[in-house]
Amino acid sequence: MSPQVLIDGIIAGSTIGLGAIGLTLTYAILRFANFTHGDFLAWGAYMTLTVSGFLGGLLAGLGIGDPLGPFSFGWGLPLSLLAGMALTVLLTLGLDKVLFGRLRRRGADAIIIVMASFGASMALRSLLEFIFTANPAYFTRELQIAQKIGMGMRATPDQMLTVGLTAVLVIVLHVFVTRSSTGRAMRAVSENPGLAGVYGLDVQKVIRVTWIIGAGLACFAGVMSGLLVQIRPYMGFDLLLPLFAAAILGGIGSIPGAMLGGLIIGLAEAVTVQVVGAEWRAGVAFVVLVLVLILRPSGLFGRRV
Repeated sequence: MSPQVLIDGIIAGSTIGLGAIGLTLTYAILRFANFTHGDFLAWGAYMTLTVSGFLGGLLAGLGIGDPLGPFSFGWGLPLSLLAGMALTVLLTLGLDKVLFGRLRRRGADAIIIVMASFGASMALRSLLEFIFTANPAYFTRELQIAQKIGMGMRATPDQMLTVGLTAVLVIVLHVFVTRSSTGRAMRAVSENPGLAGVYGLDVQKVIRVTWIIGAGLACFAGVMSGLLVQIRPYMGFDLLLPLFAAAILGGIGSIPGAMLGGLIIGLAEAVTVQVVGAEWRAGVAFVVLVLVLILRPSGLFGRRV
């Protein structure tokens, strides 16, 4: 087996892990499986692409539109990513206010909220396809040559940047959740929302922070996936099963667990592509998910946030 499988799996697992973190936090705090999370990845990527189109022309006119060093993109993409994350957060908070928040206030059962998220997911995906069409889009068409990184492995600068930024984001988020007062409040709400409210914690604020973190990470994951491959309306839907598999494998509510689960899923997919064939890649996450539910339903790290 080629050593290249390792780096391919890490690259794919980085995107899956970031998306799974938002999914696992949502489940831990709000107690429902959010099917719209995959669509937030796609919406984040498309909104970033839209802003990038405006900024790209502006920066080119100012003479600073050239690619940054060895990367395939210029300053327009990082600036557009910040705008895309903000827009994705607004979309997420708006959906919570219009749909999920109302259902929570009415005391709806978890299955009702899950079905509502499933319907909202289809609506978001269809709207995305209606606005941008089903044709794939790209952040850049610059060609990159994979460089040697040792041990017979190769990766492009964009791929190495994705892995590096993912590691930084996970560390920062883990420190935030474990060391800050807001993070401690999130852990308290995940354990017992009612008791947390009795002790004076602002549960609604915790819910908003959870949506903000999840939406921001979803947008980032969508942009990184779009940068390395392409952007499609169904890109989030295609990632949804791996996201759930990674979140459950890592243990619901665990940030390191979600990231580790994503890396395991990514490595499993890379091995499957090389050993069996690319046509079986989509089934790997399902197999892992079933095995985890049978052998260790609590996942690798239980329910800690």
